[in-house]
Amino acid sequence: MEQNHNLTLAKTGKRKTPESEDCEIFGGALLDGLNQDLLEGVLSWLPASSFFRLRSVCKRWSSVAASATFRIACSRIPSRDPWFFMVDPHLNQSIVFDTTERNWKNLNYPHLLRQDCNAKSIPVASSGGLVCFRTVSGDFIVCNPITGACRELPPAGLSSQSHTLHAIAMSSSTQDPSLYKLVLVAGELPSLTVKTYDSVKNQWEDDFTLSRKTDNLPESDMSSDDTVYFLSKAGDVVATNMQRSPSKQYSSVITVENGEEIIYFLSFSGTVVACNLARKCFSEYPRLLPVFFEYSIDVVECRGEMLVVVLWEFLETASLRVWRFSEVGRVWTQIAVMPPAMSHEFYGKKADINCVGCGDRMLICVNSGEFNSYIMCNVAQNEWVELPKCLINGEAKEFMSAFSFEPRVEACV
Repeated sequence: MEQNHNLTLAKTGKRKTPESEDCEIFGGALLDGLNQDLLEGVLSWLPASSFFRLRSVCKRWSSVAASATFRIACSRIPSRDPWFFMVDPHLNQSIVFDTTERNWKNLNYPHLLRQDCNAKSIPVASSGGLVCFRTVSGDFIVCNPITGACRELPPAGLSSQSHTLHAIAMSSSTQDPSLYKLVLVAGELPSLTVKTYDSVKNQWEDDFTLSRKTDNLPESDMSSDDTVYFLSKAGDVVATNMQRSPSKQYSSVITVENGEEIIYFLSFSGTVVACNLARKCFSEYPRLLPVFFEYSIDVVECRGEMLVVVLWEFLETASLRVWRFSEVGRVWTQIAVMPPAMSHEFYGKKADINCVGCGDRMLICVNSGEFNSYIMCNVAQNEWVELPKCLINGEAKEFMSAFSFEPRVEACV
């Protein structure tokens, strides 16, 4: 898939980046004497956005873009800065944020996702260089946003179509980008069922039931997953199981701890549920804040661990904070907080947050009826930066959520 164009940013002035200067050096005679293998090895280290321009440099570089050995060379790059696949309310554009060049890009929507029957396919999970979409019929399509390659998975065939789908999580192999799994968690608490798709076998494995782990679980957390209603400070009736954006209603993350895969998702009442796939059990974490506090909450994965992001209001101000759960003592610990000067504008706006993590960074989409904001947080350094507006025809584009992926041309579906 070729890149269409960089979207217009708030600042129209352009300045050469170190990457663009490197590309000009590469475009000279410096690489003319290299054999094909060495050339492909050098080009594989370029920023991912430069791959779209290889075909327009010269015939030799164009052949590199289509070379199978070039994809192998790219697979040897240990990691790439993440791109964030943005979700707009109309689900009709493929816009990404490039963290290397710090700008917005518009990609061609894959043909399979443009078909009328899948016009409302929504992204629901991502891992490695792939993004997974769910169709209106409940089936799944896995896509590489860079190449446009798509694969429609076989129907999941859950044992009961009446099962409520709670979580859709995706994991991929760091050694082989063509290996990935898609995991579904469905059912009604306390009866949960897991279904897993294996890309190697190209089939869904038999589902299994999770048992509830009761060790060290306070009695207050054993309640059913019913909706809790309470009065806000303004006198409004508020339900704790707020409606999330369609793409994030199955918000979940998957981590590996001591060799065991664990899926985390939010219950309808706002508690964090941890599903251990190896031990086939689940548990509910203690509530982070009292139920009568108004807040929006989301789970993310950063540096291989599950974190929780919370937006809440207290003493006439809003606070956006990141928390980590410790099994020792079963307590939540705050690890990062947005500067008050940045978060105060959220107060009273009834904003919702949708978050996604990758490495040390996470992207937080803050949405309300009055404003939209997109914030990048470096969790390790507790640095918070608001992203520039994405302008199309002079108007700021609105996004509901995002999914992170590594821009890898070698990632197979």
